Amino acid sequence: MVNTLVERYGRTGFAALSSVIWALPMAAWAGSSDLSPIDKTAYPWIALSIGLVMLVVWLVLLTRLARIPVSPRPRRFDLAQMTTSEKRWTLGFLAFVTGLIAWLNAAATVDWGPLGSAIAAGQTGPILLAVVLGVYAVVMIAGIWYAWGRASRAYAHRISSSRPGAAPAPR
Repeated sequence: MVNTLVERYGRTGFAALSSVIWALPMAAWAGSSDLSPIDKTAYPWIALSIGLVMLVVWLVLLTRLARIPVSPRPRRFDLAQMTTSEKRWTLGFLAFVTGLIAWLNAAATVDWGPLGSAIAAGQTGPILLAVVLGVYAVVMIAGIWYAWGRASRAYAHRISSSRPGAAPAPR
């Protein structure tokens, strides 16, 4: 099964996809450790333990990854094949996704009651904060859209230049 996934996504793609096995338990640990002092039913150390064990499993997978044969064909997220432009725009895309996830995490863990009351009372500071938070979310979404489009065009350009008879890359 690992060989099939590595063949399909390449080594870099497989490493990125398989990182979910430790990233999700670590995210659960981070979220539950915030609530643990308040909610005595939260068990953050269980999620941390699972996350650390899965991190070790993932690192072992990565050490074995170089020995898995991969056919030479273009892959979207293979760092060895990516152009500088592709790497730059993919990194920008990931930065905007991270910013949006941070915004969503903050939105999910904050009590918005006092802000709503302050906005209803017409206070300028909370209104400005709400506007800035909204603008931040819009900028993150627009950045995701723009960076993904540029990364996709860079990938299409790489693919079209590697196949002489292929259609030209979209501009």
